[in-house]
Amino acid sequence: MPVLISLLRGINVGGHALIKMDTLRTLYRSLKFEDPQTYLQSGNILFKSSERDLQRIANQIQKSIVKKFGCCPEVILRSTAEMRAIVSRNPFRGRSDIEPNKLLVSFLAGDPAKDARESLARLDIVPEQLHLLNRELYIYFPNGAGRSKLPWSRLDKFLRTPGTARNWNTITKILEIAEKMEAAS
Repeated sequence: MPVLISLLRGINVGGHALIKMDTLRTLYRSLKFEDPQTYLQSGNILFKSSERDLQRIANQIQKSIVKKFGCCPEVILRSTAEMRAIVSRNPFRGRSDIEPNKLLVSFLAGDPAKDARESLARLDIVPEQLHLLNRELYIYFPNGAGRSKLPWSRLDKFLRTPGTARNWNTITKILEIAEKMEAAS
């Protein structure tokens, strides 16, 4: 059975939309998803499902979270194969000067339009480096995200699709968990 990775946006951040991971796993089981596993407290849930319509699954999860917890996080799904591809096409791969905790990938809900991509390319955010590939925005913050000129609050508006970011260490760990879950099937 395929393993899916759900990335929830904005839960357990800054004291808002607080959801315990054990309660979230219980919710996923109630939705008939198999073997739900969480990683960290930031809304990374891996599970097995035979359902192939990822948008339907995302909507189902989001509606259930709203009903159970009263908050409405964006739910972004990727398959293990998609996550593997995201890792393998990392545009910073092979560079020795990249610190994994300063490399983030923003997982986008949709594919940005051509004009949105062009608007993003015109942003003056040096020294940050951006690479938009498919539905992922790879961002390297050489001085750390806290000192960035990147307008996080407007990023969704530039791209016209919501997203949620994870650092490189988290991404590679999520992929490792997903591959172990697939191997156990």
